[in-house]
Order: sequence, then structure tokens, then C-alpha cells
Amino acid sequence: MRLTQLRSFHAVAKTGSFTKAAAHLHVSQPTITTQVRFLEESYSVELFHRSGKRVKLTQFGEQLLQLAQQIFTLEADAVSLLKDSGELRSGELRVAAVGPYHVTKMLADFNLHYPDIKVSVSTGNSRDVLDRLLDYRADVGVLAQLVQDDRFLSVPFSKQPVAIFASSAHPFAKRRSIKLRELQDERMVVREQGSTTRKALELALQSAGVKPKVVMEIGSREVIREAVLEGVGIAAVSTVEFVPGPGLHLIAISDAKIFTYAHLLCLRERRGARMVSAFFDAIQSTKKPARAPAA
Repeated sequence: MRLTQLRSFHAVAKTGSFTKAAAHLHVSQPTITTQVRFLEESYSVELFHRSGKRVKLTQFGEQLLQLAQQIFTLEADAVSLLKDSGELRSGELRVAAVGPYHVTKMLADFNLHYPDIKVSVSTGNSRDVLDRLLDYRADVGVLAQLVQDDRFLSVPFSKQPVAIFASSAHPFAKRRSIKLRELQDERMVVREQGSTTRKALELALQSAGVKPKVVMEIGSREVIREAVLEGVGIAAVSTVEFVPGPGLHLIAISDAKIFTYAHLLCLRERRGARMVSAFFDAIQSTKKPARAPAA
């Protein structure tokens, strides 16, 4: 049985006439007659009682009509789903990111353009993000560094200044900015090796010949924050990641341009996919320049 044959039967049953069914489907009446007769002869059933130009469903025809209605209702739903997905009125965007800070603004911007699209976010390290893209478990990724891999397309989204934060008891807390050389011999709590914030600051310190005193190396932003509050030392932070709170002060570095970056990426082969393309376009259309803390 072909769908066109069932469609002809359904049209005749709904209109009550072979002639009307042909007009409804924009085909000739002999075509409708042939399609229906094929069903009846192929399965040795009678679908209609015929009386002149009038037709009436048999009991078996009534049963088949119920199934045909379900089939064509599902077909209409499928068409609607495909159409809505193409116009981005439904569907899901899967985002993989190295952390919540950079991606939050992106998701807010995307939601403004496509409020009916569901967005799911997974977080992990850089390798996790790339693996999710390669395995098609994520549509787009957000990393803090540029990826040197031809399989991926990566574009810069934003750059954020690196600043220093200290507890209220620290002398820096009374100031809005410091110079890089003032970090000489300062007790510092730093992130683990591989941290983009740490790397950016270390390159600037090395270039300036400045050596702070590293007293702790911690792999958690939250634990570093607590260590600073307790007066263990000061710490560096990308301004987008700084969480203000009682007892903490953010201090700009006035004489050095130190930044961390956010990069938006996807598999190069998927850049033309409707959802991926919409995300890139929405984010880039609302991208704003980074702002430094007041100096």
C-alpha cells in the first residue's frame, strides 16, 4: 500500500464523492478511482457501497478511515514540526561551555531573538567542550582560548580585563587602581596551571619583571574567593567572573593591558546548520565591547 492510495481513499471518504475527492487532491477522477480500486482488489476488501454517484463507507471502510485520519494527522504534525524548526519556533540548542560566566550573556542574547527555542547547557574543561562538539552532543561551544584545529570554526566573542581583588583589610582595598609593579612580593592566591586568567597575568608580570609571592594554588574560583576574604592573599580575576560581595574589593591594573577572551565555536561542517547559524548571528549582532573596571 502506498500513501497516495490511502490519501485517495481518505479524500473520497471525507467528501463522499470520487469527483469531489479528485477536485480536492487536484488530480483526475480516474486516478482516484484507480487508487481506491487497487486497495480493494489488493486486499480483497470492500471499502465503499456504491449507488450511482453516491458512495458510503462499509464497516471495514469506517475502520480504515479511523486509521487513515490518525496517519494524516501525524503527517500534518510532522510537517508542522519541520516547518517550525526551520523557522526556529521550536527545537533545542545544546551549548557546551568551560564555565557559566561567559555563556550567560550569550544565552540571554539568543533568547531575545528566539524565545521559543529550548537551550541546554553543559559545562566542563576545554577538552570536554571539544569532545561534545565532535560527538554531536553539542551544537556550539564556548572556550576561553582560540582553538588551533581545522575541524572547528572559532570566532572571538568578547575580551574582559583582568583585575585584582582583595579583602577589606588589605591596603589595596582603599584604592581604585594599582600599577603592575606594586604586585612585587605581594602574597597571591592563584588558579591551577592552565587557567587562562593565570596565564594572562603571568605573561604580563614576566614582561614587567615583577614577581609576586604565590602562597596558594587552588583550582576553584569559590575557594579562592574565600581565601581572599580570609586575608590569605590577593588574587587575579577576569572582571566578567568577579562576584561582588561584602568584604571584597575589585582593583583595576592601570598600566597594563591584560585580558581574557571568550571564543564561540562549532564544527566547521555544521556552521551552515540553521540552529548553529542562528546562534552565531544572534550573538554577533548583540556583541558589545568589553568594559574595564573604573581606574
